[in-house]
Amino acid sequence: MEDKELYEKLLGVKEPWDVIDVTVDMQKGCVAVKLGHPKGTKFPCPVCGELCAIYDHEKRRWRHLDSCGFTTILEADVPRICCKDHGVKQVSIPWAESGSRFTALFEAIAISWLKVASISDVAKILKISWEEASGIMERAVKRGLKRRVAVPVKALAIDETSFQKRHEYVTVLYDRERDCVIDILDGRKKETLQRWLKDNQDSLKELDSVTMDMWDAYIGAVKETIPDAEEKICFDRFHVERYFTKAVDKVRADEHREYKAKYGTSPLTKTRYMWLRSKESRAEQSTKDFAALSRMNLKTARAWWIKESAGELWTLTDRKDSEAAWRRLLGWTARCRLRPMIEVGRTIRNYLWGILNATVKRATNAKVESVNAIIQKLKVRACGFRNRARFKMAILFHCGKLSLLPEVLL
Repeated sequence: MEDKELYEKLLGVKEPWDVIDVTVDMQKGCVAVKLGHPKGTKFPCPVCGELCAIYDHEKRRWRHLDSCGFTTILEADVPRICCKDHGVKQVSIPWAESGSRFTALFEAIAISWLKVASISDVAKILKISWEEASGIMERAVKRGLKRRVAVPVKALAIDETSFQKRHEYVTVLYDRERDCVIDILDGRKKETLQRWLKDNQDSLKELDSVTMDMWDAYIGAVKETIPDAEEKICFDRFHVERYFTKAVDKVRADEHREYKAKYGTSPLTKTRYMWLRSKESRAEQSTKDFAALSRMNLKTARAWWIKESAGELWTLTDRKDSEAAWRRLLGWTARCRLRPMIEVGRTIRNYLWGILNATVKRATNAKVESVNAIIQKLKVRACGFRNRARFKMAILFHCGKLSLLPEVLL
């Protein structure tokens, strides 16, 4: 089999295109494959599809997958046609997308690598520049967003994640039903979220629940934009439980200092994580030690029992029963004489309506927290991001469930 015929089969070249020359440069380790077409060939207009005569040609080169370790370059004089309705247009080629310097197969391989490795590592593996690897990711995300079909959002989740140090944040909008990130907004201000909600009113007509933490900016934006918002806003269990956990830790720290100052020793020494861990994560011996500790007459033990009781209330699904149980718990926190727990009780009382919505609707941001974990890994893998645009692009690439492959491969 001749070189030309071999590369025709490897590249899947179809009429009217064929391989007209193959040259190998052993010193540079490069294979150049020249593609061409017969004279007089007519090509379809990329807009209307009507066959048109060639107007002129433009020389183009594309990086292809390596051949036996040799860098492979495709070369072709790409025709431009003159359409009577749409003027001079460059024809579509079957091995690459318009404007790309890489073949579709090369981009597909790069996309698969970018899913599991950093841009720098992929650039090194594929012997391309960092900017070229980033460009492949950017084009993939743009393709995916363009192909994304607008569907009604019934279960929206709103969360924040840090972009850089010094309290730099972005707002992540997540469709819990489709399990994908919809959009990322700059910062976490009320106006930014409010603008997005107004611009997407059509897709939010069937909205049933909006899960979020107890951040007043998000609450205000939803209340002023979404009808019946107070019946749809659900405060995430994870964030509510974190309030109780922090309060328990504050009580423990204060009591530990009191014991050390008064007796020189403390039963709470090296017990911080015992009070913060779940039952499932404690070792058997640790569980026995903690059981004895929790039965002692300690302020921390009382705070811990309040926290555990609050966790059990999330299993209630009847709104009246749930409200009655939460109000009993809030009465307990008000009488417990533990300032951190009293403060948490006041916060919960103010936002109880959203907590009840969450228990009744069984709505949680658990999936969003797993996405947040992926985002943190992306930041570590990339050693940080230059700007928000690249950060948002990476989130959509990995968590947007977009169709990323070039059009010619679909």
